[in-house]
Amino acid sequence: MRSVPPLARLLIACAVLGAVGSALPAFTHPTPWTTVALLAALYAGCERIGRSRFVGERVPQSIGAFLPVLLAGVFLLPPHAAALIAVPGALIAPAERRPAGPRRLWRAAQLALACWAGATVHRALDGCTALSADAPTVPHFPHALLPAGASALAFCLTLAVLDGGILATAERRPLRTAWRGHLLSSLAPTTVHGLAGLMMAVLWTSPYGPLAALLVLLPMYVSGWIFAQYHRERAAHQATIRALVQAVDIKDEYTRGHSERVGRASELIARELGMTDERVKVLRFAGILHDVGKLGVPTRLLRKDGPLTLEERRVIELHPEYGHEMVRGIGFLGEARSAILHHHERLDGSGYPYGLAGREIPEFARVVAVADAFDAMTSTRSYSRARPVADAVTELKRCAGQQFDPRMVRALVRALDRHGWHPAVTADEPTGPRDTGRNVPPPQRTSPRTSPSPSASPSSSPRPQEQAVRQRHPGPAR
Repeated sequence: MRSVPPLARLLIACAVLGAVGSALPAFTHPTPWTTVALLAALYAGCERIGRSRFVGERVPQSIGAFLPVLLAGVFLLPPHAAALIAVPGALIAPAERRPAGPRRLWRAAQLALACWAGATVHRALDGCTALSADAPTVPHFPHALLPAGASALAFCLTLAVLDGGILATAERRPLRTAWRGHLLSSLAPTTVHGLAGLMMAVLWTSPYGPLAALLVLLPMYVSGWIFAQYHRERAAHQATIRALVQAVDIKDEYTRGHSERVGRASELIARELGMTDERVKVLRFAGILHDVGKLGVPTRLLRKDGPLTLEERRVIELHPEYGHEMVRGIGFLGEARSAILHHHERLDGSGYPYGLAGREIPEFARVVAVADAFDAMTSTRSYSRARPVADAVTELKRCAGQQFDPRMVRALVRALDRHGWHPAVTADEPTGPRDTGRNVPPPQRTSPRTSPSPSASPSSSPRPQEQAVRQRHPGPAR
């Protein structure tokens, strides 16, 4: 627990106490222990089987949780009994990441509270009447669906609120963005699981008995297997992306590690803007892949020690188009492809490759442009030391509105104030203490090829994301 932030520990403790309090009446009130034991054992078995390699690749947690079993218990049992169903399975399930103990404890408490909330709503809406032993064999479904839907919504809402809370406390996400998107992204899957859980509950109370209810799990597992196939394919794409980035780093040794840092800075900006988790992931890929088109640029130009001719600069400026063609077939990148193509556009229309201006430039491209420029100014390379973060921020603010989107610059500034900036040491740096560029002044350069003063006019100064190139290859501005 030492690696868990104090606020997250407090939230976990409160959730555990709440779960214990919600389940305690089971030991003082009449409880159908046989049904509780059967459903708890079934859920625990599904957790173990769904995550074992005996049935193939492991299914991601959000898919292999077999929520229909829990929701069937929510529909069949009183709230204090429903809170007990998920506890054994959550405690024995393998943790995806460390620390394993707090994660298992949190998952058990989270599911217990969600089941208690769902069962409370279901009972308040008299949903148990349609599923009771005294009800007809075939329940009146319009009557059964309404309480079941409200119960599933309460279950989903509880999980979303707790998920947002743990993100805000454990990962220090901004409160205004921690909960955004969680409910909407989980509502549709929970609705499907709720219908399956209702079918299980109906079969459970029917003359066919609990064994017939198990048949509902078969299509759910097949669906989980299909989703696992999708995730494996996506993992293969990500491995391809990593290989492309490594190839760029090897080819252009002066910017080694730059792509990963631009991806990280792009992610910080995206989260500060309140983008959904899915868009944040795609934008991070955009930052990582923004320079992949350099694979199409001759290595002699990337490593040339002297000035670049106008023709050579034009060849280098083709790398966004090369990169866009390289990733065209990777479907899940989505908006990232436009960022790769347009990250060198400028707000005033003087950028490349197409000279787009203002809102014509895609949002992802405007984010990556700021992240790219920031890392170019704050990275330590073999030919120049990093500029202090404060100086880089000042330069970005000076160019905002002409070269960069002011909204993206402000988002980066807020993210830096909140999280700081700790770039990794690149492979071509001299070994020694890490220089984050925050408090160490830039050394005196012996080379006459220095970047322009921050006081230079925006029209005459080079773009910050091209300063690294121009310090080695001074040439005419585009």
